Amino acid sequence: MLGRIVEIAEDNRHLSLYRGFLKVNSTEGEREELGRVPLDDISAVIANAYGISYTNNILVALANMGAPFVLCAANHNAVGMLLPIEGNYEQSKRMDAQIAASIPLKKKLWANIVKSKLEQQACVLEVIGASFIPIQALIKKIKSGDSTNIEAQAARRYWSLLFGKDFRRDRDEAQINGLLNYGYTVLRATTARAIVAAGLHPSIGLYHSNASNAMRLVDDLMEPFRPIVDLKVYQLVQTGNNEVNQETKRMLVRTMYEDMQTLAGVTPLTVCTQKLATSLALVMLKERDKLDLPLRSLPILLT
Repeated sequence: MLGRIVEIAEDNRHLSLYRGFLKVNSTEGEREELGRVPLDDISAVIANAYGISYTNNILVALANMGAPFVLCAANHNAVGMLLPIEGNYEQSKRMDAQIAASIPLKKKLWANIVKSKLEQQACVLEVIGASFIPIQALIKKIKSGDSTNIEAQAARRYWSLLFGKDFRRDRDEAQINGLLNYGYTVLRATTARAIVAAGLHPSIGLYHSNASNAMRLVDDLMEPFRPIVDLKVYQLVQTGNNEVNQETKRMLVRTMYEDMQTLAGVTPLTVCTQKLATSLALVMLKERDKLDLPLRSLPILLT
């Protein structure tokens, strides 16, 4: 069963543990109970409001379940994430292999991830009727480690083709950028859970190397899935939904359960992140040769 991503989007809420449930109460007036969610059903909790309080017991319970607890800023970006210390029975073995991975191997894997991302971007443009040839042409130019930074070259073309020549990706802006921020926050939590469950450490990345970023591997592995969020945001904007609100957030969360095409058949995005993280662990252990990346499949999505 696929877990639920629970968002706390209303101000002045209190979260606590009650008999195997995440219980939500108002902190105002009579402090009435507003709802309960079984812990077994939760894949992540996103705190995206003001005045939220929570007990230590609920944080411990979520960590034991492997469910990330994500803290969001006013721009809907994730600024903090609580993750479990233990995630897999082979965790030590896999982290040792992760630390020992050679630079040539990391460069090879990163090139494959960038290629997959650009393939998905080309699919997005094809779906909306925009020219995808400029992005498709760049895929063949990707070298080991993306040494010529094809990813950035593609991004400059991609954003203008998707949202217009005047659009600029800016995390501090609202509307389209705010929607993208929130969608990526949900995707980041989904990917983080997959990485911990695979017994890997989220800070030991393949490409992202910012010393202040504790989620470098998360930001690496979520790249092929970003275009799915982009397409959903495009569809929301086309229907006049330009703001981050209850309805658009629900739509973006649902994107995590959309199907993608893989070598094993059609698989929900959340499962694809798990397969990718697990395949990375096995590559690091030299038990397989390739990452389990999604295929060029967006035309079947988000109908």
